[in-house]
Amino acid sequence: MDPSSSVIETVKLVIPLVITFLAPFFIIVLGKNQNAREAVSFAAATLTALVVISFAPAVLKGQVLHYTLFTLLPGVTISFMVDGLAIIFAFIAPFLWIFATSYNIGYMRSLKEHAQTRYYTCFAVAIFGAVGVAMAANVVTLYLFYEVISVFTYPLVFHHQDAEGYTGGRKYLVYLMGTSKLFLLPAMILTYVLAGTLEFPLGDMVHGIFSAQVIAEHPNLVRLTYILFIAGLAKAALIPFHNWLPSAMVAPTPVSALLHAVAVVKAGVYSVSRIILSGFGTEPMAQLGLSLPTAYVAAFTIVIASFIALTKDDIKARLAYSTVSQLSYVVVGVALVAPMAIQGGLMHIGHHAFSKITLFFGAGAIYVASHLKSIAKMNGLGRRMPWTFGAFGIASLSMIGVPPVCGFVSKWYLVNGSIDQGQLVLFVALLLSTALNAGYFVPIFYRAFFLPPDPDANMEQYKEAPLSMVVPLVFTSVVSVVLGLFPWLFQDFIKAFGKF
Repeated sequence: MDPSSSVIETVKLVIPLVITFLAPFFIIVLGKNQNAREAVSFAAATLTALVVISFAPAVLKGQVLHYTLFTLLPGVTISFMVDGLAIIFAFIAPFLWIFATSYNIGYMRSLKEHAQTRYYTCFAVAIFGAVGVAMAANVVTLYLFYEVISVFTYPLVFHHQDAEGYTGGRKYLVYLMGTSKLFLLPAMILTYVLAGTLEFPLGDMVHGIFSAQVIAEHPNLVRLTYILFIAGLAKAALIPFHNWLPSAMVAPTPVSALLHAVAVVKAGVYSVSRIILSGFGTEPMAQLGLSLPTAYVAAFTIVIASFIALTKDDIKARLAYSTVSQLSYVVVGVALVAPMAIQGGLMHIGHHAFSKITLFFGAGAIYVASHLKSIAKMNGLGRRMPWTFGAFGIASLSMIGVPPVCGFVSKWYLVNGSIDQGQLVLFVALLLSTALNAGYFVPIFYRAFFLPPDPDANMEQYKEAPLSMVVPLVFTSVVSVVLGLFPWLFQDFIKAFGKF
């Protein structure tokens, strides 16, 4: 069937963008009234998530929703689409914003953080950028919203406005804006010169933007374009473009959760997935020999980042390198361009989001309750904070890949996909990473519940963080289990996207 026959033009696609665009302005206007300001975040997040999920019935039928806002040049438009891949990220970002807002209230008020209106405004704009990236129907639209995320998360990284914050913020901006200008922008220009368009083929992940004639006549230029795209999408944190992510841990913990689970890194791996599957397509990826080198770079990132995580005693630093590792599961899956591997990689976008936000919520709750960052000092703390550490333990099991938590499903598909493709190296890397995941997550849980507190530690002073923080992290941990028991919640959208 002609893919264009299942494309539906609808202006409804702009509604989530309008909601998330207007929310920051209302937050600024209501800045002096903190209850109203936070209510705007709740309302915008809820409405956006509901509108996005209203697109689900059409998408599950294999239809692609599309809308062109305006045309810049022939083949260059600002346009949006929702297909099975887009709807996952477009829903996750505002849905998790609901719980991040609740968590922000407890965190920001408990620590009496300054510049809270700026903080909530930038947080909201970052979600606007994430929704725009998710729904981008072409490379130029993706690029514009990708940059929106970079610019407006920068103030969140240097939020504390101390020397450490400014240093981390500068590195964050140089890595993300530098790579996008040096690599992503030239890749976009090369694509337009070679293909005459920047539009993603609707409902087709096989052929990509480049015609067979262009690939036959200019194979090396197409390969160069691909390399520039991957290098320019530094938010995916592939080694050697990963160092911004640990440096950004100077930000408040809710920002770290935003960076690692909701907007920034998810925008990175989502964009890589979109470029591989819609920009280039599965056939050209294999034909040009781009598939396996990409998967091997991602597998290298998975293993090396896991080894580095083992060495970190600061809980946020350990989680940061865990994120560097876990993101590359997505890249391995889509780069293999095989149905089972693609499903595992794309499911991991959603599965990792719920589990990793739980881990960062947990780290923030621990800090608010005890002001502890060092894992070595958390002996016995789980008995004072059972809900926090219990949820943290569930999310850790997901990262390791233990059933029935959702991380197991992703890894199961990835491991089987690597076997189906006869890729022993990738198979070993995935298994090794699972052992390393256990090596840096299990000790946290073990210390918290099974080791006696340090003799000089006054454990009676510690208790759970405010309910506005604990409830979101318990809920997201429960969702991690639900997604493990009912993986079709995301998988059906991926099957509709890939026609699997």
